[in-house]
Amino acid sequence: MTPDPATHPRPTRADLAAATDRTIEDVLAPRLSVLFVGINPGLWSAATGWHFARPGNRFWPALHLGGFTPRLLHPSEQGELPALGLGITNMAARASARADELSSDELLDGAAILTDKVSRYRPHWVAVVGVTAYRIGFQRPKAAFGPQPELLAGARLWVLPNPSGLNAHFTPVTLGAAFAELRMSTGLPDRRPA
Repeated sequence: MTPDPATHPRPTRADLAAATDRTIEDVLAPRLSVLFVGINPGLWSAATGWHFARPGNRFWPALHLGGFTPRLLHPSEQGELPALGLGITNMAARASARADELSSDELLDGAAILTDKVSRYRPHWVAVVGVTAYRIGFQRPKAAFGPQPELLAGARLWVLPNPSGLNAHFTPVTLGAAFAELRMSTGLPDRRPA
């Protein structure tokens, strides 16, 4: 789906500059199948209010290629996720131009806040999209991609690659495969048309 520029105008430089340190609302509901956890909102996301909104971010294509959605959703359609059993939150709430602008303390605090959210909303799976943020926030320096041995407030944990366009180690196809591996482990059906 190509967004209509009239419906979804690009944020201006001033919009992006003003978005620094903003927060955006979570996409949450009780008992989701999978709660995806970003590192923190980028400026584009903070300016629009949509998670993973920056053009070039591969979260939405990976979600579809992984079989979680029946079609490629635009970030503005994030409100459709709870009906599919999916949600989005972040490790750190404040927006920044780059995730590496966050301090270790912000990620540690974010992990504690995430644990409280998971206790309250009780998703079955929590999927952190970014191994470095997971390692720092949860003090698991050797954590790898995939399922984690511990639970988070009763939810199963999974670590996915960061879908940022800056992460050159993963292509859209390999990201889609990583998301598909998670989907298959959750028992959710492949929602893409046959």
